[in-house]
Amino acid sequence: MQAEQLKDLIVNALEDVKAKDISVVDVRDRTSVTDFMVLASGTSNRHVKSLADSVVLDAKEKGVRVNSVEGGGGSDWILVDMGDVVVHLMLPATREFYDLERFWRDAPDVEAEGSE
Repeated sequence: MQAEQLKDLIVNALEDVKAKDISVVDVRDRTSVTDFMVLASGTSNRHVKSLADSVVLDAKEKGVRVNSVEGGGGSDWILVDMGDVVVHLMLPATREFYDLERFWRDAPDVEAEGSE
């Protein structure tokens, strides 16, 4: 699956379970680690876990390999590494504290197909 398709699959999975403030950042010209970063917020630790589970399940159903999942259970930040796309799922306070978008401020935001 191409990076663009994977990004859209992830955004759709997050929208299906009511993720908040989904942000997609195209980092292809800024790093060789990944093509896109997807950031989203959950309303509770349980919701953040549910967001991660939804992304992993949808990816596996499409035959996409998930490299790793960091965090979980009662975490306020879960990272899902899918190679071409890295997903950061956080509680709003954690997201505000670490402000990952600040590091990629000059990278273009991307509209995901199907996102509202």
